[in-house]
Amino acid sequence: MNSALLALVTILLWSSLALLTDRISHLPPLLSVGLVLTACGLAGAVRLRRWRVSAATWLTGVGGIFGYHFLLFAAFGRAPAVEANMIQYLWPLCIVLFSPLFLPRNRLAANHLLGAGLGLAGAGLIVTGGSFGLRMEYLPGYLCALGAAVTWACYSLQTKRLQPFPSAAVGGFCLVSGLLSLALHFLLGAPGPNPTGADWLVILLLGLGPMGAAFYTWDAAMKRGDPRMVGALSYLTPLLSTLLLVAVNGKRFTPLHGLAVLLVTSGAVFGSLDTLRPLFASLARRRRT
Repeated sequence: MNSALLALVTILLWSSLALLTDRISHLPPLLSVGLVLTACGLAGAVRLRRWRVSAATWLTGVGGIFGYHFLLFAAFGRAPAVEANMIQYLWPLCIVLFSPLFLPRNRLAANHLLGAGLGLAGAGLIVTGGSFGLRMEYLPGYLCALGAAVTWACYSLQTKRLQPFPSAAVGGFCLVSGLLSLALHFLLGAPGPNPTGADWLVILLLGLGPMGAAFYTWDAAMKRGDPRMVGALSYLTPLLSTLLLVAVNGKRFTPLHGLAVLLVTSGAVFGSLDTLRPLFASLARRRRT
Protein backbone atom coordinates (compact mmCIF):
# COMPACT_ATOMS: atom_id res chain seq x y z
CA MET A 1 0.00 0.00 0.00
CA ASN A 2 1.55 3.35 -1.03
CA SER A 3 1.94 6.31 1.30
CA ALA A 4 -0.90 8.41 -0.16
CA LEU A 5 -3.36 5.54 0.25
CA LEU A 6 -2.14 4.88 3.79
CA ALA A 7 -2.60 8.57 4.62
CA LEU A 8 -6.13 8.53 3.19
CA VAL A 9 -7.01 5.40 5.20
CA THR A 10 -5.77 7.19 8.33
CA ILE A 11 -7.80 10.30 7.47
CA LEU A 12 -10.95 8.22 6.95
CA LEU A 13 -10.45 6.55 10.33
CA TRP A 14 -9.79 9.89 12.05
CA SER A 15 -12.91 11.38 10.47
CA SER A 16 -15.01 9.16 12.78
CA LEU A 17 -13.22 10.43 15.90
CA ALA A 18 -15.56 13.37 16.59
CA LEU A 19 -18.66 11.24 16.06
CA LEU A 20 -17.49 8.55 18.49
CA THR A 21 -15.91 10.78 21.14
CA ASP A 22 -19.14 12.76 21.30
CA ARG A 23 -20.79 9.57 22.58
CA ILE A 24 -18.48 9.46 25.62
CA SER A 25 -18.06 13.21 26.19
CA HIS A 26 -19.67 12.80 29.62
CA LEU A 27 -16.64 10.84 30.86
CA PRO A 28 -13.56 12.61 32.34
CA PRO A 29 -11.18 13.32 29.40
CA LEU A 30 -8.08 11.63 30.84
CA LEU A 31 -10.14 8.56 31.78
CA SER A 32 -11.64 8.19 28.31
CA VAL A 33 -8.35 8.73 26.42
CA GLY A 34 -6.56 6.43 28.88
CA LEU A 35 -9.08 3.62 28.39
CA VAL A 36 -9.07 4.03 24.60
CA LEU A 37 -5.27 4.04 24.27
CA THR A 38 -4.99 1.09 26.66
CA ALA A 39 -7.53 -0.83 24.57
CA CYS A 40 -5.48 -0.06 21.45
CA GLY A 41 -2.29 -1.22 23.16
CA LEU A 42 -3.82 -4.45 24.44
CA ALA A 43 -5.18 -5.22 20.96
CA GLY A 44 -1.70 -4.69 19.54
CA ALA A 45 -0.09 -6.93 22.15
CA VAL A 46 -0.67 -9.91 19.85
CA ARG A 47 2.56 -8.72 18.16
CA LEU A 48 4.41 -8.18 21.41
CA ARG A 49 7.72 -9.41 20.00
CA ARG A 50 7.78 -6.50 17.57
CA TRP A 51 7.74 -4.03 20.46
CA ARG A 52 11.47 -4.59 20.98
CA VAL A 53 12.77 -1.21 19.86
CA SER A 54 15.40 1.21 21.09
CA ALA A 55 14.97 3.51 24.08
CA ALA A 56 15.03 6.52 21.74
CA THR A 57 12.15 5.02 19.76
CA TRP A 58 10.13 4.41 22.94
CA LEU A 59 10.79 7.96 24.09
CA THR A 60 9.66 9.37 20.74
CA GLY A 61 6.56 7.18 20.54
CA VAL A 62 5.29 7.65 24.08
CA GLY A 63 6.31 11.31 24.14
CA GLY A 64 4.41 11.95 20.92
CA ILE A 65 1.20 10.03 21.62
CA PHE A 66 0.90 10.80 25.34
CA GLY A 67 2.25 14.34 25.00
CA TYR A 68 -0.18 15.25 22.22
CA HIS A 69 -3.27 13.96 24.01
CA PHE A 70 -2.26 15.42 27.38
CA LEU A 71 -1.69 18.90 25.89
CA LEU A 72 -4.85 18.68 23.80
CA PHE A 73 -7.10 17.94 26.77
CA ALA A 74 -5.25 20.55 28.83
CA ALA A 75 -6.07 23.05 26.08
CA PHE A 76 -9.76 22.12 26.06
CA GLY A 77 -9.84 22.63 29.82
CA ARG A 78 -8.28 26.10 29.62
CA ALA A 79 -9.72 27.65 26.46
CA PRO A 80 -12.95 27.55 24.41
CA ALA A 81 -13.14 24.33 22.39
CA VAL A 82 -13.50 26.06 18.99
CA GLU A 83 -10.35 28.16 19.35
CA ALA A 84 -8.35 25.34 20.93
CA ASN A 85 -9.39 22.91 18.19
CA MET A 86 -8.47 25.37 15.45
CA ILE A 87 -5.03 25.99 16.93
CA GLN A 88 -4.30 22.28 17.38
CA TYR A 89 -5.20 21.78 13.71
CA LEU A 90 -2.01 23.64 12.88
CA TRP A 91 -0.24 20.26 13.08
CA PRO A 92 -0.53 19.47 9.35
CA LEU A 93 0.94 22.91 8.57
CA CYS A 94 3.69 22.27 11.13
CA ILE A 95 4.52 18.97 9.42
CA VAL A 96 4.92 20.78 6.10
CA LEU A 97 6.96 23.66 7.55
CA PHE A 98 9.15 21.48 9.81
CA SER A 99 10.00 18.93 7.10
CA PRO A 100 13.25 20.65 6.02
CA LEU A 101 14.36 20.87 9.68
CA PHE A 102 13.97 17.14 10.31
CA LEU A 103 14.66 15.98 6.75
CA PRO A 104 17.02 18.45 5.02
CA ARG A 105 16.48 16.85 1.60
CA ASN A 106 12.77 17.71 1.69
CA ARG A 107 12.89 21.33 0.64
CA LEU A 108 9.69 23.33 0.51
CA ALA A 109 8.30 24.41 -2.85
CA ALA A 110 5.54 26.89 -3.63
CA ASN A 111 2.95 24.12 -4.10
CA HIS A 112 3.64 22.72 -0.60
CA LEU A 113 3.13 26.12 1.05
CA LEU A 114 0.07 26.90 -1.08
CA GLY A 115 -1.48 23.50 -0.34
CA ALA A 116 -0.89 23.85 3.40
CA GLY A 117 -2.30 27.39 3.40
CA LEU A 118 -5.46 26.43 1.51
CA GLY A 119 -5.97 23.41 3.74
CA LEU A 120 -5.57 25.55 6.85
CA ALA A 121 -8.12 28.06 5.55
CA GLY A 122 -10.63 25.31 4.76
CA ALA A 123 -10.10 23.58 8.10
CA GLY A 124 -10.52 26.95 9.81
CA LEU A 125 -13.93 27.47 8.21
CA ILE A 126 -15.04 23.98 9.25
CA VAL A 127 -13.85 24.22 12.84
CA THR A 128 -14.80 27.84 13.59
CA GLY A 129 -17.92 28.24 11.46
CA GLY A 130 -16.48 31.48 10.12
CA SER A 131 -16.10 33.17 13.53
CA PHE A 132 -12.84 33.08 15.43
CA GLY A 133 -11.55 35.27 18.22
CA LEU A 134 -8.64 35.01 20.61
CA ARG A 135 -8.80 36.38 24.16
CA MET A 136 -5.74 36.84 26.35
CA GLU A 137 -7.36 35.25 29.41
CA TYR A 138 -7.27 31.94 27.54
CA LEU A 139 -3.59 32.24 26.60
CA PRO A 140 -2.52 29.17 28.66
CA GLY A 141 -5.08 27.06 26.76
CA TYR A 142 -3.96 28.45 23.41
CA LEU A 143 -0.34 27.64 24.24
CA CYS A 144 -1.30 24.08 25.21
CA ALA A 145 -3.14 23.67 21.89
CA LEU A 146 -0.13 25.01 19.99
CA GLY A 147 2.09 22.66 21.99
CA ALA A 148 -0.14 19.74 20.98
CA ALA A 149 0.17 20.70 17.30
CA VAL A 150 3.96 21.00 17.50
CA THR A 151 4.25 17.75 19.49
CA TRP A 152 2.30 15.71 16.92
CA ALA A 153 4.24 17.22 14.01
CA CYS A 154 7.61 16.56 15.66
CA TYR A 155 6.62 13.00 16.61
CA SER A 156 5.46 12.27 13.06
CA LEU A 157 8.64 13.62 11.46
CA GLN A 158 11.02 12.14 14.04
CA THR A 159 9.82 8.62 13.20
CA LYS A 160 11.48 9.06 9.78
CA ARG A 161 14.83 9.89 11.41
CA LEU A 162 14.94 6.99 13.85
CA GLN A 163 16.45 3.62 13.13
CA PRO A 164 13.74 1.72 11.20
CA PHE A 165 11.26 0.00 13.52
CA PRO A 166 8.07 -2.01 12.87
CA SER A 167 4.79 -0.10 12.95
CA ALA A 168 3.51 -2.82 15.30
CA ALA A 169 5.56 -1.13 18.05
CA VAL A 170 2.99 1.70 18.01
CA GLY A 171 0.78 -0.62 20.08
CA GLY A 172 3.36 -0.45 22.86
CA PHE A 173 3.46 3.34 22.66
CA CYS A 174 -0.34 3.44 22.97
CA LEU A 175 -0.40 1.04 25.92
CA VAL A 176 2.17 3.03 27.92
CA SER A 177 0.47 6.31 26.99
CA GLY A 178 -2.90 4.92 28.04
CA LEU A 179 -1.59 3.72 31.39
CA LEU A 180 0.06 7.11 32.00
CA SER A 181 -3.24 8.85 31.23
CA LEU A 182 -5.14 6.58 33.63
CA ALA A 183 -2.54 7.08 36.35
CA LEU A 184 -2.80 10.85 35.93
CA HIS A 185 -6.61 10.67 36.03
CA PHE A 186 -6.62 8.81 39.34
CA LEU A 187 -3.82 10.92 40.84
CA LEU A 188 -5.73 14.11 40.08
CA GLY A 189 -8.92 12.57 41.42
CA ALA A 190 -10.98 13.90 38.53
CA PRO A 191 -14.72 13.48 39.23
CA GLY A 192 -17.06 11.89 36.76
CA PRO A 193 -19.29 8.89 36.07
CA ASN A 194 -18.01 5.40 35.44
CA PRO A 195 -18.35 3.98 31.91
CA THR A 196 -21.59 2.16 31.10
CA GLY A 197 -21.93 -0.87 28.82
CA ALA A 198 -22.61 1.40 25.84
CA ASP A 199 -19.58 3.52 26.76
CA TRP A 200 -17.34 0.44 26.76
CA LEU A 201 -18.51 -0.41 23.23
CA VAL A 202 -17.59 3.09 22.01
CA ILE A 203 -14.23 2.88 23.82
CA LEU A 204 -13.53 -0.43 22.04
CA LEU A 205 -14.48 1.05 18.65
CA LEU A 206 -12.23 4.05 19.25
CA GLY A 207 -9.38 1.81 20.37
CA LEU A 208 -9.68 -0.32 17.24
CA GLY A 209 -10.31 2.50 14.76
CA PRO A 210 -9.49 6.23 14.97
CA MET A 211 -7.29 5.83 18.04
CA GLY A 212 -6.06 2.36 17.16
CA ALA A 213 -5.51 1.22 13.59
CA ALA A 214 -5.15 4.87 12.52
CA PHE A 215 -1.93 5.23 14.53
CA TYR A 216 -0.44 2.24 12.70
CA THR A 217 -1.42 3.45 9.23
CA TRP A 218 -0.23 6.97 10.08
CA ASP A 219 3.16 5.64 11.17
CA ALA A 220 3.48 3.65 7.95
CA ALA A 221 2.38 6.62 5.81
CA MET A 222 4.93 8.96 7.40
CA LYS A 223 7.76 6.44 7.03
CA ARG A 224 7.03 5.62 3.38
CA GLY A 225 5.81 8.94 2.06
CA ASP A 226 6.70 12.57 1.57
CA PRO A 227 5.67 14.38 4.79
CA ARG A 228 4.90 17.55 2.82
CA MET A 229 2.28 15.65 0.81
CA VAL A 230 0.94 13.76 3.84
CA GLY A 231 0.62 17.02 5.78
CA ALA A 232 -1.42 18.63 2.99
CA LEU A 233 -3.74 15.62 2.73
CA SER A 234 -4.30 15.68 6.51
CA TYR A 235 -6.52 18.73 6.26
CA LEU A 236 -9.17 16.43 4.80
CA THR A 237 -9.70 15.13 8.36
CA PRO A 238 -11.88 17.96 9.78
CA LEU A 239 -13.73 18.19 6.48
CA LEU A 240 -14.66 14.48 6.36
CA SER A 241 -15.44 14.55 10.08
CA THR A 242 -17.96 17.33 9.53
CA LEU A 243 -19.51 15.59 6.51
CA LEU A 244 -19.92 12.44 8.62
CA LEU A 245 -21.67 14.45 11.33
CA VAL A 246 -23.94 15.91 8.63
CA ALA A 247 -24.81 12.42 7.37
CA VAL A 248 -25.28 10.73 10.76
CA ASN A 249 -26.43 13.49 13.11
CA GLY A 250 -28.42 15.51 10.58
CA LYS A 251 -26.24 18.58 10.85
CA ARG A 252 -27.07 21.17 8.15
CA PHE A 253 -24.70 21.49 5.19
CA THR A 254 -24.18 25.20 4.48
CA PRO A 255 -22.49 27.25 1.72
CA LEU A 256 -19.64 27.71 4.21
CA HIS A 257 -19.12 23.94 4.16
CA GLY A 258 -19.11 24.05 0.36
CA LEU A 259 -16.37 26.69 0.37
CA ALA A 260 -14.40 24.62 2.88
CA VAL A 261 -14.70 21.57 0.59
CA LEU A 262 -13.25 23.60 -2.28
CA LEU A 263 -10.39 25.01 -0.20
CA VAL A 264 -9.38 21.72 1.43
CA THR A 265 -9.62 19.74 -1.81
CA SER A 266 -7.55 22.36 -3.64
CA GLY A 267 -5.00 22.33 -0.83
CA ALA A 268 -4.73 18.54 -0.95
CA VAL A 269 -4.20 18.62 -4.72
CA PHE A 270 -1.56 21.38 -4.64
CA GLY A 271 0.25 19.78 -1.72
CA SER A 272 0.28 16.41 -3.49
CA LEU A 273 1.48 17.58 -6.92
CA ASP A 274 4.82 15.79 -6.50
CA THR A 275 2.90 12.53 -6.10
CA LEU A 276 0.23 13.29 -8.70
CA ARG A 277 2.55 14.39 -11.54
CA PRO A 278 3.86 10.85 -12.26
CA LEU A 279 0.24 9.58 -12.23
CA PHE A 280 -0.89 12.28 -14.68
CA ALA A 281 2.12 11.57 -16.92
CA SER A 282 1.33 7.85 -16.91
CA LEU A 283 -2.33 8.52 -17.86
CA ALA A 284 -1.22 10.84 -20.65
CA ARG A 285 1.12 8.17 -22.08
CA ARG A 286 -1.69 5.63 -22.04
CA ARG A 287 -3.98 7.96 -23.95
CA ARG A 288 -1.33 8.57 -26.62
CA THR A 289 -0.90 4.84 -27.09
